[in-house]
Amino acid sequence: MIEEQGVATVAISLIRPQTENTKPPRALWVPFELGRPFGPPSDPAFQRRVILAALRMLEEGGGPVRIEDFPDDDPRERPDPGWEPPFAGAAPVDGSTAALADAFEAELPRLAAAYEQSVKRRGRTTVGLSGLPISAAAHYLAAWLLGEAPASPVADMSAPLALRFVLDDLKAYYLEAALAPSSKPSSRQLADWLWNETAAGKAMFALRRANLDAADERLKLIASNFMVPGIRAVAAG
Repeated sequence: MIEEQGVATVAISLIRPQTENTKPPRALWVPFELGRPFGPPSDPAFQRRVILAALRMLEEGGGPVRIEDFPDDDPRERPDPGWEPPFAGAAPVDGSTAALADAFEAELPRLAAAYEQSVKRRGRTTVGLSGLPISAAAHYLAAWLLGEAPASPVADMSAPLALRFVLDDLKAYYLEAALAPSSKPSSRQLADWLWNETAAGKAMFALRRANLDAADERLKLIASNFMVPGIRAVAAG
């Protein structure tokens, strides 16, 4: 519709087969992780290259469908051998959801100093979507994990939506705490630590499994699409 009104468009594509199926007038496919269409964070020079490559497609004509490939991989995908996570390995649990919830809430304080240091050094944080203190966010997730289906702690927000924003805050809290000074971990290093080595990651996997067939369609949607990245969910089976 936008093109029909005479406005040229170009899309950034992260999933090439999907773009081939939808057939946009112009698209630049980039070989980056989902959620990072312009490449690595805190690298404005690289991000500018991606944006300019997309905009140049507006000048080059062609079509009616054009898909170009960005030539370079994300330079931050190379692991940093000097990076160390805030802690290594989640506390062992006996397999029950109650033990997992306890391990998750006990784990959170271990990140406080690293998170505060990270925020101070970078001067910003993405934690805060839910509006809850991080300890309250953790308690809310733990209640869901225990099957309580608690009421929303946020005014004018449904319980499933509050859960989604709590999950986003907790993921951001963990990942920002892991951004130690003088190191540049790759996104894969950070994600491997969060999803494989923390009680939080295990709790989110468990919560996803428990709600994939929820009666509440909103909760089912959040469980299938927003709790665990798709590539991690597929790998876990």
